[in-house]
Amino acid sequence: MIRKLASGGYRLYSRKKDPKTGKRRNLGTFTTRAAAEKHERDVQYFKRH
Repeated sequence: MIRKLASGGYRLYSRKKDPKTGKRRNLGTFTTRAAAEKHERDVQYFKRH
């Protein structure tokens, strides 16, 4: 899940909420949306390999 930040960057959050904190885990902050989308695909790949 990608959200746009007030600073103009993009942050990738986990899809599920972290049971410990009740919030979504931050999986990285990126300057462009394309970079965030690429990292999201990489994360999904490594979840299954």
